[in-house]
Amino acid sequence: MITPLDHTIKGVMEFTWPIVLISILIVSSLRIAYIVNNKQPFVFYREVFQLIFLIYILCLFQIVTFEDPSLSLTDEHFNLIPFQEISRYSIGSRLFFKNVIGNLVLFVPYGFFVCYYTKINKWIPAFLMVLFASVSIESTQLIIGRIFDIDDIILNIIGGMLGYGIYFILQKIKEHLPKVLRKDWFLNVLSLLFVGGLIGYIWMVVR
Repeated sequence: MITPLDHTIKGVMEFTWPIVLISILIVSSLRIAYIVNNKQPFVFYREVFQLIFLIYILCLFQIVTFEDPSLSLTDEHFNLIPFQEISRYSIGSRLFFKNVIGNLVLFVPYGFFVCYYTKINKWIPAFLMVLFASVSIESTQLIIGRIFDIDDIILNIIGGMLGYGIYFILQKIKEHLPKVLRKDWFLNVLSLLFVGGLIGYIWMVVR
């Protein structure tokens, strides 16, 4: 049985799989050539993490610039009233998962990656960076004929700060782990299991 969440994930995968496949093939070939040519050490989990970050940014760009008529239920080009659009969707409905949960989840990785690459450990700088990214996206959508929606910014910020919280919690857990669990080989195994589980889940949803 496909749930509304699975249906949303399936729709996103059917839309973004070409750019995901092309990104993996091209970036992996370039990265492998660089490692081999420069005799650099290969650390699987780091390579996977960087590849996921690149794919995420590309997919984010594709999703937020795609012209989807279902995202616009009115003739207005902007909504500045908080929670007006959110309240239009019934909790648990397909549109709720697509437009509410989707906008929230969309920025969870961004909040995590912001902290990972900038080493930010305070919530205010992370909040400002997430806010800047979300406002930039909404402003660009207005320019290209989509809707500037304050509700999307609110949901993006919540998702981004959840990503910040996940990073913060994982860092605290990492500090208390035995040294053996912080070794590259162990992190490589975890990354391999994660990638395998992710591929398996996607396969079950899209098949």
